[in-house]
Amino acid sequence: MKKTVLIAVIAVLLIALIPLFVLKDADFGGSDDAGSTVVEEVDSSYEPWATPILEKLLGRELPGEVESLFFCIQTGIGVGIIAFFMGRFVERKKWMKNDNQDRSES
Repeated sequence: MKKTVLIAVIAVLLIALIPLFVLKDADFGGSDDAGSTVVEEVDSSYEPWATPILEKLLGRELPGEVESLFFCIQTGIGVGIIAFFMGRFVERKKWMKNDNQDRSES
């Protein structure tokens, strides 16, 4: 089991790091950037019909660092929720196992 986990971790690291070294001059952009580029190619006069709430309140565009911060906070909240429910399932399984053992001993 440990060998499989170690191989999986090494594979993930290689998948993440090899492109950085092999494609030195590549531009690694996100899906938002790719979508914006395609929209401009299709219709250069397109104007977005909505603006983000914080940009509207501040009256300017949010810096990239702040957007990254919000993304990390959302990720942390999501991981916390998933970990909570996974923990509950594991504990429930242990409780059910202990409950079944207690009944069989009686």
